Amino acid sequence: MIDRDDVVAAADRLGGRVRRTPSVVLDAGPFGTPVALKLELLQHTGSFKARGMLNRLLAADLPAGSRVVGASGGNAGLAVAYAARELGLSAHIVVPSTAPAVKVERLRALGAAVVQQGAVYAEAYEVAIAHAERTGAEFVHAYDQAEVAAGNGTLALELVEQVGPVDTVLVAVGGGGLAAGIAAALDGRARVVGVEPERCPTLHAALAAGGPVRVDVGGLAADSLGASRLGEVCWSVARRTGMSAVLVPDEAIARARGRLWSELRVLAEYGGAAALAALLTGAYLPERGERVAAVVCGGNTDPAGVLRDPA
Repeated sequence: MIDRDDVVAAADRLGGRVRRTPSVVLDAGPFGTPVALKLELLQHTGSFKARGMLNRLLAADLPAGSRVVGASGGNAGLAVAYAARELGLSAHIVVPSTAPAVKVERLRALGAAVVQQGAVYAEAYEVAIAHAERTGAEFVHAYDQAEVAAGNGTLALELVEQVGPVDTVLVAVGGGGLAAGIAAALDGRARVVGVEPERCPTLHAALAAGGPVRVDVGGLAADSLGASRLGEVCWSVARRTGMSAVLVPDEAIARARGRLWSELRVLAEYGGAAALAALLTGAYLPERGERVAAVVCGGNTDPAGVLRDPA
């Protein structure tokens, strides 16, 4: 369980180690309703995850040279590798065989040892756990650790400082580390709606089943939103705060990504554009006067692919 105090403590711990990414407020044109965008794809390593991983490793207070290990479809691994480099630690990252080449190349450029094993994140995770047990390395979870979620949630504090109070925040959900942090930060101040690809419905399935359950994953955004089970941290926060979930098709995610480029010249990855797909499809319909924000959470993608997406 995490709460707003944990997020505030994470913000204090991080200090100037993370970028204060910009927020922009759009009129009703590009997405059919006024919306404030938190452009977290401009964060170190191209996603919000640098916040959570730095907070996790700072809180662990590891001696210089210590080994850390993580599993990731790409973005979490990049953040662990970056945080480890910044703190003088050694990173070993396991990614599934489906991880985009651009993310694997960047992992190696950050100095991490990279192993590609397993078809999906869950299989890479098992390999990483075994490595941690075998070597004694500090295991850093991609989303399901309290310090990771609390660090992620610091972007919500910035968002409100930049654009003022909001009623609703739309956020993409994979394992739920970002949604948990935002919901904890804004508990009692704003509702959080998780937006998931139809083929990666971890939060939707958990809400239907009364708890996290394993789901099959696939589709355009599986490299970043392809967790096969919602994290326990997110589930605890979701129950306490009344988080809800909507599903969007891959076609709408591609269209949202194309529109971010055509209208704003923002190069998002599919997972980074997923939250906005809820507005394009009507999966989430704001009430008149509702103050809506959405997180553009990642930008690690091939620019050529963005240019081909429909707007």
